[in-house]
Amino acid sequence: MLAKPDAYYWAALINCKVLNSITFGAFLLVPCLSVLANIELGIDHLESTKFEVLHEKKVGLLTHPAGKNANGISTVMILKKASQVNLVSLFGPEHGIYGDEKASVPVDDKIDHRTGLPVYSLYGKFRKPTKEMLANLDCLVIDLQDVGVRCYTYISCMKYAMEACFENGVEVIVLDRPNPLGGNKVAGPMIDLEWISYVGAFPMPFVHGLTIAEIALWSKQVRGILNIDDKIRKKGKLTLVPMKGWDRAMTWPSSGLKWHPTSPNIPHLDSVAGYPMTGLGAQLGNFKHGIGTKHPFRFLTFKGKTAEELKMALQSLKLPGLDYRIMTLDNPSGRKEEGIYLIISDWQNWQPTALAFAMMQLTARWQDPNPFLAAKESEATLFNKHVGSSDWWNYLVSAGRTVDPSPFLEKWKIQVSEFRKQTKPFLLY
Repeated sequence: MLAKPDAYYWAALINCKVLNSITFGAFLLVPCLSVLANIELGIDHLESTKFEVLHEKKVGLLTHPAGKNANGISTVMILKKASQVNLVSLFGPEHGIYGDEKASVPVDDKIDHRTGLPVYSLYGKFRKPTKEMLANLDCLVIDLQDVGVRCYTYISCMKYAMEACFENGVEVIVLDRPNPLGGNKVAGPMIDLEWISYVGAFPMPFVHGLTIAEIALWSKQVRGILNIDDKIRKKGKLTLVPMKGWDRAMTWPSSGLKWHPTSPNIPHLDSVAGYPMTGLGAQLGNFKHGIGTKHPFRFLTFKGKTAEELKMALQSLKLPGLDYRIMTLDNPSGRKEEGIYLIISDWQNWQPTALAFAMMQLTARWQDPNPFLAAKESEATLFNKHVGSSDWWNYLVSAGRTVDPSPFLEKWKIQVSEFRKQTKPFLLY
C-alpha cells in the first residue's frame, strides 16, 4: 500500500504523508506476557525524528492527560520544552485538557498552568475550532488516546478539528496510539446516517478496530466522511506519525504500556473493555453498570434482582469469552451493594458488544412496562445516537418480552465484514 521515499511514507492520497520507519513483527497474543513488546508511540516517533515535521511552524496541540509518551511524559511538556518546536496554543476535548471535567459538561477556555499557553475548549461554546482559534497556526498536532468505540468523543473531536483545519489551510498532524481493544476487534451495529452526531460521528461499527491515525487517513481519503466541500478535503494537508512495534493483534497488556486514564469513568484498563459491553444502551432500564464504583463498566446490578439471579440469567445466555463473579462493592451512595463483576475469560472469542444486547434482552424480559416503549422522546434519541440502529430500536419497542437479538447480531456481522473490506486500504499496521 505504501511506497518508501527517503523521508516519508507517502500514502496513496493527495496531500497526505506518513512519517517513515513503520516496522512490522509477530507478537504473542495473550493478555499477560513475560516478554513485552517495545512500543514507540507516535509522540516517541516524532521526538526521535527531532520534530522534523514541526520545524519553522507555529504549532497548536489537541490533547488530554493520556497524551503521554511511552515513559509517561506529557506531550504538552515535550513540545513545550523542545527547542525545535514553537508551541503557541492548546486545545482540549471533552473532559478538558486535564481530564477532570465530567462527561457531557461544557468546558471553558482557560490558561494552562504548566505552560502559560491558552487552552481553547472544543467541548464548550464550540465543538469545532473557529477561524480565530486557528489564525495563528501553521499546523495542529492531535495526540488523543482513543478506546476503540464509536461513541467515545475524542475521535469526533478529531473529525471536527480536521474539517476546520482543512477549511482554514492549517496542516493536521496526527500522532498515532494503539487501539486498546486491538486492531482485530470490530463489532456491533453500523450507525444509520440519521443518527450521525457527536457521539457517533463516523459511519463505522460500534467497535471499529482502527487506530486514530487510521481513522484520520480513511476520513481524508474517502469522500463524504468529513462534512466539508470535497475540493477542500482533497487540498487539506494531513501528516501521520505512526507507531513502531505495534501489531493489530496485540493486546494492551502485551504492549508493555501503562494505561493513563482517558476520562473520569475510564480510570483503568478493565473499564476500557467494559465500555462496549455495558455502556452501550445502558441509558434505559434497571441495569447499572458500575459508574461511581471502583469498577466502572465492569460491575453489573439490576434493581429487583439478586446478584445470584443475575448471574444465573447471564450464564444461561452462554455468551462466548465471558464469566461472572459475585462481588460486593461500595455504590455511589457509599453503601455496600452486591453485583456481578464481568470477567473476560477468552479474549479471542470474546465479542465486545454481545453482552450489551443481552442486557437489553433481559431488561425487556424483566421490566413491565417495557422501558423502551415507555421512553421519552429525548431518551429514545440519546439511545439511538449511541446504538445507531433504528431497526433495533423499533424492534425493542414492539417485541416486548420476546426480544431476541440474534438476527441483528448476524446482520451486523455482515456489515462489519464489509466495513473491514472498505477500510483495509487505510490500515497502517
